[in-house]
Amino acid sequence: MKIIVAGATGAVGRFLLPKLIRAGHEVIGITQSESKKSIIENTGARALIADVFDREAIRSALDESQPEVVIHQLTSLSNRNFSDNTRIRREGTQNLVDAALSAGVNRIIAQSISWAYEPGKGPATEDVSLHVAAEEPRKSTIDGILALESAVTKLPQYVILRYGMFYGPGTWYEHNGFMAHQIHQRQVPATEGVTSFLHVEDAAEAVLFALQWPSGPVNIVDDEPARGMDWLPVYAQAIGAPIPETLSNSNAWERGASNKKARQEYGWKPLYPTWRTGFTDSLNQIYK
Repeated sequence: MKIIVAGATGAVGRFLLPKLIRAGHEVIGITQSESKKSIIENTGARALIADVFDREAIRSALDESQPEVVIHQLTSLSNRNFSDNTRIRREGTQNLVDAALSAGVNRIIAQSISWAYEPGKGPATEDVSLHVAAEEPRKSTIDGILALESAVTKLPQYVILRYGMFYGPGTWYEHNGFMAHQIHQRQVPATEGVTSFLHVEDAAEAVLFALQWPSGPVNIVDDEPARGMDWLPVYAQAIGAPIPETLSNSNAWERGASNKKARQEYGWKPLYPTWRTGFTDSLNQIYK
């Protein structure tokens, strides 16, 4: 198929483009930065320079290329720009959807998150409602996700990938990432709050599978949702950081997510099934 990837040079995009090329697809990567054009072209994909906030530029890019599928992997998290990230989810997604509809695209695959569910007991499945009653600062994140997920449903076929917390190359959890620095400085306590993790290569692999999946949301997380008390000491040891402080508190929405649908119904299987080995394996692979 002819596929456009928006966010082609991000943490997921850098794994995704080579996978799509190897699978025989014709791939066009969108970036707003001329300096990142070569990253896309080195994978064998074609690069298009366009800003997702420029409605006409995005529309022209899709009208010109006439893709069969649009893959939305746009974020603004490398510099922790949360307001810009919310704008991408709202305005950027809408521009991308409008351009896709104009170009006659039938299918979109979009990046969402698995920690947007309402509070409850146990890992959330896709049947659980999103946390529409969230209060700030969480409300801004949820509102952005609600806008993104609503917009992509306007296409005839849509798959919403609700990713776990990313680790691996290009994320906050790599050796020199934001979380690694915070944990080295003992700024992150180990709590009862539950997180579902996901290696970025598993995120990319799920996109490849999702080209054939039916419409709807699906949790893409590893097999072991974990309390901070469990995963944080393991990660701290993997990066050579001090033992974290332990606090017996959590937010009600920190419940993790279940990958049962992706695994049992769709046949997706994570390459890194658990953070227990994934943290160390990933760090060793990158920096060996």
